[in-house]
Amino acid sequence: MNETGVRTEALEAPDEAASRKQSWFAAGGLIGAVLASTCCIAPLALLMLGVSGAWIGNLTALEPYKPYFAAVALVFIGLGFRQVYFRPRPACADGSLCEQPQSSRVTKAALWSATVLVVLALTINWWAPLFY
Repeated sequence: MNETGVRTEALEAPDEAASRKQSWFAAGGLIGAVLASTCCIAPLALLMLGVSGAWIGNLTALEPYKPYFAAVALVFIGLGFRQVYFRPRPACADGSLCEQPQSSRVTKAALWSATVLVVLALTINWWAPLFY
């Protein structure tokens, strides 16, 4: 118990669970975004970096699965944004995880990166011809 008579263990457990959820949703969104962009953005990025080869054509084999990967990524990204931005924050106990904003910054960066990758993957047919 702290000075106010509130058990600090009770405050830490929901905060750590919420932080784990945020991390899982961000990781799921990022993995889905990478998979959704593998067929289209990865070959274009590799070509722009000067990497070439016949094996790059194998990445386009994932093209039929792009909508499924994008849907999974968007679900995880949506859940992650809901968890990070729209959930009420519990009170922070001294020394708990919510006092350390580094994990929140990493989660937010992962969510925004995943969002950008999914948007790029879904709109590649409009902007990719500008680079060919």
